[in-house]
Amino acid sequence: MSAVQRLDLRLEGVTKVYPGVVALNDVSLQIKAGEVVGLLGENGAGKSTLMKILGGLIAPTSGRIMLDGQEYLRFDVQQSQQAGIAFVHQELNVFDNMDVAANIFLGREKVRGPLRLTDLKRMNELTQPLLDRVGARFHSDTSVSTLSLAECQLLEIAKALSMNARLVIMDEPTSSLTLSETNMLLKVIADLKAQGIAVVYISHRLGEVEECVDRAVVLRDGHNVGTLEREDVTHDAMIHMMIGRDLKALYTPPAQMSSKPILSVRNFCIKSKPDRPASFDLMAGEILGVAGLIGAGRTELAEAIFGVGQKLGGEVLIDGQHLNAKSPADAIAAGLYLVPEDRKRAGLILDFPTVENITMASLSAFTSHGLVSQKRQIEVAEVQRSSLSIKTHDVCRAANEMSGGNQQKVVLAKWLSMDPKVIIFDEPTRGIDVGAKAEIYSLMRSLADRGVGVMMISSDMEEVIGVSDRIVVMKDGVITGELPRLKFSESSVLNLAVGRVLEEA
Repeated sequence: MSAVQRLDLRLEGVTKVYPGVVALNDVSLQIKAGEVVGLLGENGAGKSTLMKILGGLIAPTSGRIMLDGQEYLRFDVQQSQQAGIAFVHQELNVFDNMDVAANIFLGREKVRGPLRLTDLKRMNELTQPLLDRVGARFHSDTSVSTLSLAECQLLEIAKALSMNARLVIMDEPTSSLTLSETNMLLKVIADLKAQGIAVVYISHRLGEVEECVDRAVVLRDGHNVGTLEREDVTHDAMIHMMIGRDLKALYTPPAQMSSKPILSVRNFCIKSKPDRPASFDLMAGEILGVAGLIGAGRTELAEAIFGVGQKLGGEVLIDGQHLNAKSPADAIAAGLYLVPEDRKRAGLILDFPTVENITMASLSAFTSHGLVSQKRQIEVAEVQRSSLSIKTHDVCRAANEMSGGNQQKVVLAKWLSMDPKVIIFDEPTRGIDVGAKAEIYSLMRSLADRGVGVMMISSDMEEVIGVSDRIVVMKDGVITGELPRLKFSESSVLNLAVGRVLEEA
């Protein structure tokens, strides 16, 4: 591998103003070769705007960029790439109608001969070592359509490594990765650092930040509020600097939990695990955590219960009544709602106004004689905006103009404007900052205290242990065990996730 050109990148006094909004206000940041810089802040703090400026997607209103001693008023995309800046985006940017190698070299295809034909063999040869570096188990000629979300994330990281980058910006790179895949990524980061490659690490998983960064830069409301040096990077210090206050403990006990199931699943088989039946109960007023490794079948189970995925057998009861959801409409009519893992693809229509996203699932409630009352839609949307603290100046603005945390609140508002009996949250805080996480947890508890059954699928161990009243663990489509709160521990959950039987104390 060729030697990496040394890097000295500085942003000085960078400000970005949109109509009515100051996204960045006099922000300065320095990045040197071979260091890992954590960039922290709540959703909407200005992190994405700063990275878009570095990537050449937008121009700052004022300030300057200094690269290797040369001054720029702005980067364009080509200048950013020529400077050796590569991105690993949280929102995956892959083409599933192509194979892995074609994705990695898209726009930079290797060619051969006078006709400049695409050299597929050469691209495959160059791709496989990159996949090996990130610990991927798929191959260069694998179709992307067959990859899981976590595998697509590894593909994005391999693509960034293929660009001989001097600076790799990772935006929530582990949001869909298992514990072992996350550890592999942290080893990749250490390898990049050893080669003199700088890394900007953006993550709401503060344990990872604490483990891998040399220093942490914190943004709040578009301002740079300070830097934590390596020895000062602790969980509490990061949270306090990010939100200006300390957070309470994650767990809040239930006000009252029923001994009667609000949701019962019996011998339920999904298409991907046809001979692996799952059975469990969810009590009214309970937050039930569903843990397991990626591929355990948790999302497929939730989608099949909701009527999206195909079930092969078994039964579901809601409040004692049989539910055979052949479509989401059947589940919604029974009071069972799903907050999907991928909110942008399955939970929202991003180009639609917030008000329409909130009311689309209950449109009949706003319809009279075939006409939809926009006034009543806006009234309900405003109530939800206020009660969930959704940060938008106008509910008629498109959902894609919001931060990830606020988009998640819009998905929740869609269901809370109705009358839920059971809500299934699939990875409810993926890519959401600690402040917004606390709000989501509080909302889940308030729902449970109203008698709603809350089922939470999460790959975040701290979240599962910190929020749940009870945990069930899945492996290969089967519930391998159940843990009451007094027996919660990481080792207990992981042992059940890999199929080990726990010894009774």
